[in-house]
Amino acid sequence: MAARDHTRKLDFRHGRVEMNHGSGGKAMAQLIEELFLPAFDNPWLRPLEDQARFEVAGGRMVMACDSHVVSPLFFPGGDIGSLSVHGTINDVAMSGARPLYLAAGFILEEGFPLADLRRIVESMARAAHDVGVAVVTGDTKVVEAGKGDGVFITTTGVGVIPEGVHVGGALHPGDKVLVSGPLGDHGVAILSLREGLSFDTTIESDSAPLHELVAAMVAAVPAIRCLHDPTRGGIAATLNEVTRRHGIGIRLDEAAIPIREPVRAACEFLGLDPLYSANEGKLVAICEPASAGRLLAAMREHPLGREAAMVGEVVADDHGFVEMRTVFGGSRVVDWLSGEQLPRIC
Repeated sequence: MAARDHTRKLDFRHGRVEMNHGSGGKAMAQLIEELFLPAFDNPWLRPLEDQARFEVAGGRMVMACDSHVVSPLFFPGGDIGSLSVHGTINDVAMSGARPLYLAAGFILEEGFPLADLRRIVESMARAAHDVGVAVVTGDTKVVEAGKGDGVFITTTGVGVIPEGVHVGGALHPGDKVLVSGPLGDHGVAILSLREGLSFDTTIESDSAPLHELVAAMVAAVPAIRCLHDPTRGGIAATLNEVTRRHGIGIRLDEAAIPIREPVRAACEFLGLDPLYSANEGKLVAICEPASAGRLLAAMREHPLGREAAMVGEVVADDHGFVEMRTVFGGSRVVDWLSGEQLPRIC
């Protein structure tokens, strides 16, 4: 078979990923120069070195890394490209940091359509531009057909915590638990598409960058005790992690937890609990009681926090249980999942 002529432009309409796109040779250089560099172009990336050099403002540095293996790659409200930006930006933001730069690693499967790859990369570039961060370095590998699932993306984010911001610290009985909005949208949106389910209302992922919401929150309450984005395992997993780490308990109020009616109905139909469903544009905050009203007001003033709610409080509990007062007046334990409720969700 004749060798491919790599002097021609990539065929983004009909072309597919080939093994030599990850070989380090001319085909890989062409993929970088015709796809990745135009999409992410910036002064730090342009030299195409194996690293990026950049100046940072004074303060505490933050770094976060997240891998994205969502299936399907495209879903209502987003795709793996924008998700890979939002997920890592949100991990950085949960420290109160201002995100600065991103690195991106792509694992591509041989035979994956270049048209879909360009769609993913352009979505990722738009998300990064909207956030105001640059993708300054990256890496691409190609695996044989059948050894991957189209595209996997790993992103690493770097940020800086402004002076005077101190997210973290010990939790105490009486501290309030807040969420930034309705829970479970992302997980149900993915599962609905994956299983070919249709509902009266299209359920969309809540995938969104939370750094500006966090900035508004720490401006109002600089010493928030705890910030988390409840992704895999939902708010249930997040709060169980918190109670185990801090040696306290949390009591939730079911009536106060915001869940959209289509999400609630879908979960009932599928036999799922929305508290365990993944979120990609929501956060959980815990603060001292005296600051809770001020923090809630600041959250509701931001577009991504308009439906924020106070949903529970910290209690003394050496066992570290998360309990919930139900709408029927009883209580139940919101425990860890023993398995994976929704695999390949982010």
